[in-house]
Amino acid sequence: MASYLHPRFIGPVTLLLWSGLCAAQTAPPAVVALSEKDYFSDMPIVLSVSRLPQRLDETPGAVTIIDRDMIRLFGARDVADLLRLVPGFQSSTSFERAAPQATYHGGFSDYANRMQVLVDGRSVYSPYVIGGTEFGLQSVALQDIERIEVLRGSNSAAYGARAFLGVVNIITRHSIDTLGLRSAVTAGQNGVADAQASVGWGDDAASYRVGVDRRSDAGLLGAGGRNQVGRVNFRADLQRGAGDEIELRAGALAVGSGKGSAGNQNDDWREMLYRSEFAQLDWRRTLSANEDLSAHYSHMHESYRDAYAYSLRALRINGSIDISASGRAVSDSLLLQHTVRQSDTLRTVWGGELRREAITSRPLFNTDAALVNEFFRLFGNAEWRWSSRWILNAGAMLEKSSDTGSNFAPRLMLNWHLRDDQTVRAGISTAYRPPSMFEKYADVRYIWNGNLLAVTNRSTGMADAEKALVRELGYLGNFPRFGLHLDVRAFHERINGFIRLKPPVVQPRDYENSEDVTIRGLEYEWKWRPWHSAELIFNQAFTKINSADLGTSYAAPSRSSSILYKQQMPWGLDLTLMHQEHNSQTLQGSGVADRPALKRTDVRLGWPWRLERQRGELALVVQNLGSAYQDFRPNFLFERRAFVTLRLDN
Repeated sequence: MASYLHPRFIGPVTLLLWSGLCAAQTAPPAVVALSEKDYFSDMPIVLSVSRLPQRLDETPGAVTIIDRDMIRLFGARDVADLLRLVPGFQSSTSFERAAPQATYHGGFSDYANRMQVLVDGRSVYSPYVIGGTEFGLQSVALQDIERIEVLRGSNSAAYGARAFLGVVNIITRHSIDTLGLRSAVTAGQNGVADAQASVGWGDDAASYRVGVDRRSDAGLLGAGGRNQVGRVNFRADLQRGAGDEIELRAGALAVGSGKGSAGNQNDDWREMLYRSEFAQLDWRRTLSANEDLSAHYSHMHESYRDAYAYSLRALRINGSIDISASGRAVSDSLLLQHTVRQSDTLRTVWGGELRREAITSRPLFNTDAALVNEFFRLFGNAEWRWSSRWILNAGAMLEKSSDTGSNFAPRLMLNWHLRDDQTVRAGISTAYRPPSMFEKYADVRYIWNGNLLAVTNRSTGMADAEKALVRELGYLGNFPRFGLHLDVRAFHERINGFIRLKPPVVQPRDYENSEDVTIRGLEYEWKWRPWHSAELIFNQAFTKINSADLGTSYAAPSRSSSILYKQQMPWGLDLTLMHQEHNSQTLQGSGVADRPALKRTDVRLGWPWRLERQRGELALVVQNLGSAYQDFRPNFLFERRAFVTLRLDN
């Protein structure tokens, strides 16, 4: 045990175990009686790795699952903060560039654009915001999430270009599970003021849910100002006979925040507003016990407003020009998928997708015409059990982009069941990330009275897709007798043609395939249930980035750790404690000179209660019990904040 724990963790661990021992001693004897089924239920089924439903120990990759109970007990207010629970992830709470973001194995720029985020299978990365996933992580209220599946590794073989270093799939609750009225309010320090309400109705044949929510706070100390997130979401689940299932979803998201700082000529204070609306239709037909066919269509519209007036007095000109990044984007996706179980030893899934993205922004591209990128994708995956102990997953995607041409992303993964409760996994995969529209076609000009004053960004279009070759070795072990679960991943990720801005001496700015970057390391997740009413989760990640650029080399901390403890206390109380720390890392919004370490401790105490048909919970959360830490920029500080949440369910 001592070899796993850094000395700084000894105090928190002592407090955690002491509180647990007190609770265990006060619990009635029936609660402490243990059996193997008390520790671990059946192996979870994962939906989003190979597009086949698979047991966690049979997926072609390392997966962390954050379930609904963990979401409630953790006390987070958005998905980006929740992802701190995943080994190898870094999170920021800043709204300065877009919205709170999470990255895996490195925040290489101001935007999180080397990861795919899905909501019920719908890609929600932003084509407009340089392919970033920040706004996508804000798409759904936490109360509507059933679980989050996080693939720690590349998955272009199943999801194409943007699944470069990781995939986050947010799976929402079925509407039949949320009938009646639900509401919650949160208020506390730093101007925290959240509210949520939803209503569900229907039966097994047709059920519906409508939810609205709002999240608001004063933001980071030193940042632009108040942040607000508003959402409305609708879901319908329809059964048509014995073989057809139809799911309808629609919603809207609005994110507003202050940016910049008052009086800063080059980054003056202003209000940013992002809006998106979407519609999604999923249809599935069961053709037989061993075969089904599904179709998916989604449409998303984005609009982005970010502008301020720049005075020209320094140029001895009376007047100003707009510094703007405003514009809009439209995305459409149509997907068909066929799944077949050929025998007890072989299952396959294959299909195709057409995707179209169109972006319009005169400030960014110096044209009123829409820039269009169309994707055509063919994918397939086979799961072959050649014996009771060996499983081979072989998959690939052929993707053609109207912008960057064709790419082929294969994956081969072998899972070996040493025993029924222990699995070794080894594999190799390839992934691609094409340059975003901005990286490919940026043309930012400033004109006053017909005179060209400056050109700050002009992309030559020479940047090609990044390519990642990923090798990994993993181990997954369950030890029910001791209440232990261990998930280990060793990785070597080589990125060829890493895209970054050319050296700052080059004006106007352009993007290039600068170098090959290597990311290698080890991460593990260790879970222990010392008694029935408690669980301890300890994560560590050791990451080494080899790059000629110092900012890239420190884009992820070389060592990061977190420890989380959940305990059922007397009188029905739930206690959750989490401590996280990592050593120096480049802040995403600043230069390489700023490489702070991080330490953060959170605590949550909840009291679930029930009165006849009324259920609810009152919870107190205190985030960052210690000193304020730097977030995104050196002058942005995350201070201690406490808030209370009251939740009611009918």
